[in-house]
Order: sequence, then structure tokens, then C-alpha cells
Amino acid sequence: MVIRNKFGQLKIQQMAFMLIAVTLFFVLVGMFVLVYKFSDIKNQANTLREQNAMLLATKIANSPEFSCGMALGSGKTNCVDADKIIALKNNIKKYEDFWGSNTNVVVKTIYPKEKEKECTFANYPDCNVINLLGKNISGTYSNFVSVCKKENENGIIYDKCELGRIIVSYENQF
Repeated sequence: MVIRNKFGQLKIQQMAFMLIAVTLFFVLVGMFVLVYKFSDIKNQANTLREQNAMLLATKIANSPEFSCGMALGSGKTNCVDADKIIALKNNIKKYEDFWGSNTNVVVKTIYPKEKEKECTFANYPDCNVINLLGKNISGTYSNFVSVCKKENENGIIYDKCELGRIIVSYENQF
């Protein structure tokens, strides 16, 4: 009878070790699945930032802070008012986090082709690059727009529009 008890105990021990081994196997499989699922999360975060920059670049030209609106005679789409933007640049501290803390917006006139000269309140309108926040950030996305402003020639005030780009930069953190 004693021999039967030892075989029974041996079977119980074998079953306990098998249960522990199966549990460890499933824990390891679960860990590998989690590592695989979360391995691409950094790339997904950068892709999301890039998509947000694309959306911002396409929507920003029609925002009230940038759009020509009725100031130039008609409600044009994809038209930015350079006079508004230079005024915004002078008050940019109030709008610093408006487009996101890791974002920069640049409006650049690309035609007619001229040497790049950054705009300040002192040299405006004899310039062609308005860098709103002054940051150099890695990733960029741009959209073509009309850059319009009021000009004065021989006492006649007229609307001058040129081809430009809105460039939205975003920080690539990973």
C-alpha cells in the first residue's frame, strides 16, 4: 500500500510541474505578443505627428489669422494675407501654443523668385519669408497658397498677390 501512495504522489508532482510549465509557456508567448504589438508605437506616434502637420498646413490658409477674407475684395480660398501674418508675428507670444508647442509655421513667397530674406516688422514688405515662431524643427509639410498684401505705388493702393507656400514643421521626437 505504501508503494501505491508514492506513485500517486509522483503523478501529482508531475501534474504540478506540467501546469507550471504550461503557465510559463503562455506567459512567455504573451510577452512576445506584447513586445511585437508595441514595437512600432514610436513610428506610429511620428506618423500621427506628420498627419497632424499635413492637416494643419491644409487648414491654416483658411483660418481667420491667415486668410485674405474680404480684405482683398473677395473671399478667396488658399489665400493668406501677409499683412495679417506680419502683425501676428509681432504678437506671437499670445499664440505660442495655439498650433502646438512643437510646431512652427513659415510662410514663404516662392514666385517671383528672389533671394530669401526673413521678414521683420522693420523690413516688411521687402522680404519673402515670414517665420512665425522662429524654431528649426525637423519634419515639414507644406501647401501652396497665394500670398497677398496691400501695395502702394504712385499713391494708388492695390492688392499684390504672389505664389507662396505655408510650411508647417513638427518635432520628430523619436
